[in-house]
Order: sequence, then C-alpha cells, then structure tokens
Amino acid sequence: MKKILALILALCMVFALAACGQAAEKPAEQPAENNEQPAENNEQPAENNEQPAEQVAEVKVAMITDYGDITDQSFNQTTYEACKEYAEANGLEFKYYKPGSDSDDDRVTMIENAIEEGYNVIVMPGYAFAPAIAATAPEYPEVTFIALDVSEYDLTSAGLETLPANLYSAVYQEELCGYMAGYAAVKLGYKSLGFLGGMAVPAVIRYGYGFVQGADAAAAELGLTDVTINYAYGNQFYGDADITAAMDTWYANGTEIVFACGGGIFTSAGEAAAKVGGKVIGVDTDQAPVIDGLYGEGMTVTSAMKGLAPTVKTMLDVVCSGKFADFGGTVGNLGLVSANPEENYVQIPASTQFDDNFTAEDYAALVASMFAGEITVSNDITKTAAEMATVVTVNDLGNLK
Repeated sequence: MKKILALILALCMVFALAACGQAAEKPAEQPAENNEQPAENNEQPAENNEQPAEQVAEVKVAMITDYGDITDQSFNQTTYEACKEYAEANGLEFKYYKPGSDSDDDRVTMIENAIEEGYNVIVMPGYAFAPAIAATAPEYPEVTFIALDVSEYDLTSAGLETLPANLYSAVYQEELCGYMAGYAAVKLGYKSLGFLGGMAVPAVIRYGYGFVQGADAAAAELGLTDVTINYAYGNQFYGDADITAAMDTWYANGTEIVFACGGGIFTSAGEAAAKVGGKVIGVDTDQAPVIDGLYGEGMTVTSAMKGLAPTVKTMLDVVCSGKFADFGGTVGNLGLVSANPEENYVQIPASTQFDDNFTAEDYAALVASMFAGEITVSNDITKTAAEMATVVTVNDLGNLK
C-alpha cells in the first residue's frame, strides 16, 4: 500500500508542479530506516516554463548566514550562490543578511529584519538555526521558511512541539556520500585511513559510519585485509593545536588520508597533512578549493557532499509554483533520486582525483548500484564504528578532547 501511495504522489507531482523558471527535481523524501531507494519515489517533475507573473512578483527571497560569511566555500557560500542564481534567473528580489555574532538572538534579529523589509521567503543553512526558527516561524505564518540541514530533533529540542506549516527543512543521508568517499579512497589505493569527526552528533556519526562501510566494501572487493581506519571525534567543530598534534601523530604513524568531517575541524587535518604530504577528504561541499588553497594543491582527494544548491532551487521552484503546502510542516530526508550521480542530493565531486583504479565511470556504476538497491548502507548509529566493518580494522579512539 505504501508503494502504491508513493507512486500516486509522485505522479501527481509530475503533472502538478509548475516551476518559476527552469524546473528542478523534487526533493524525494527517503525513509530514514531504509536506504534502498524505492523506484516509485524517483519521478521528476515535468518541465514547465509557464511563469505565473502574479506569483513570481510576490516572492522575495532572503538568505540568512549563520555565523560565517558568504565566502566560506561551504554552507553559507553554496546557499547564497544558489539563492542568488535562482533569483536572477527568475526575476526575484533577493538579499542576504549576516548576523552580528554567533548567537540565537542575532539570527532572530536578522530574520525579523528581513521580514520587516518585505522578504517573505527565508532560507537558512545549518543546524544552528533551530532556535531562531522555533522563535520566528510560528510568529510569522505568512512567511515561508526553508531550512537546510536542520533536523526534526534539532527543531523539537529548540522548543517546537509540532512543525509549523510554513516551514520545510531538508536533511541528508550522510551515510550514502560517506560511503562513496570511503569506497573511493580505498579504490584509489589508500589503505591507512582516518576519520576525524567534529562532535559525535547524528549527522557526523552517519558520515563516519558510511565512510567505514564504503572503505570496507572496497577492501573486500579488492581482497585486502590490511586496511585500517583510525576513528575519532574532536569533540568540537573547529581545529586547534591539540587536535593538530593528534593528527600529526596519525600521519607520522602511517595514516595516508583523513576524512575531516565537522565544520572547521579540517584545519587540523590539513595542517598536519601538509607537513608530510598527506591527503584529506572534505565534507558537505567540494572543499578542494579551500583546503588546497590553504595547505597545498592536490591535498583534497574527494569530498562527501550534500546537495544544498539543488535543494534551494527545487524549493524555490515549489514556492513560486504555489505548491509549498505540499511540503510545509515536514523534514525531507534527501539522498539518491537517480542513477545519474549529478542529479542526487548526496555525491562526491567531479574534482575527485579519479585514476585508472577508480574512474568517473566506476563512480557512476557505484551510484547506479546504490540507487538500484544492490548496495545498501546502514544508518544505525546505535552501533559502534567497528561493527560497520567486516574486513577492515577500525581503531576507535573516542573523543580526542
């Protein structure tokens, strides 16, 4: 029955969803407890270039940064550029606001400033917005709130007993792109790996567990029994001298590549890697530009990415078409919606250092297998990292601080 209902809903969206401008794919909600991608949920909205002028003219988009800037080459910049590009392409008014400090009060102030200036679609990237959303979304029911990477747990913990109808939030299946990154690393010849997470929150854990499973699968395919993974959390989302010292020890003892997963904690991995010619894997966005720019060309082998830009553009399409009511009050769990890697909400970038051992075509085949359900990835964070492996050795070091 669930499959029949899902098929009906998907087909309804194909024929009902009209975009402001270029059509974008609908965020497919993936069941969190099952990573097999049901085929009936993969229908894409049919392209419709009819632009309802009265609707487009009323949409004014504001993007609020967290405590970072729009040049951070991460969440803020990706979200800003996606909003700006969409607004320019569709003749919408757009403005971004930057809070004065990393505080809930300042984020609330920027949201209220945007609303007072007439902006009626507010886009916010990152879990730090949960308290600000809880404080403002119920108070402004006429304003549409689009949140990126803010989970239902974040929102309820911030005080929202129920999700308001004017809010849509997208979260991502981090275990899937973590798997892709781990698989790629081993296929590309790395056998001594590391995972440096920020804090052990669910999203970071899912990244790490996916990474272990992907490395394990590649090792099994290659018949390797000597692949190891140092696994630890920094217990914070930024690098410092203590964590850099730990990374120095990892690289000095043979670690070749570290998946640095959690805000600015990549700085400690990058600093340590630069001293010995080590490698790093980025997270959330394609971090090669920033990591390589800071620590040396070619350091970033790949990145486990979330599809922030496609989510922004899809949801702005939904708003402009007058279909937001179909999504409001929900949290979409986004993952694979296509066998084509570039169409998915989780992926690794074209900048990945593909070679003859793992080509772009091999990556496409991997994604196709994952999409078809031939490869499934566990997101059970009640287990340990070591329980995610069968042939690789996981050295679970807990929190470094």
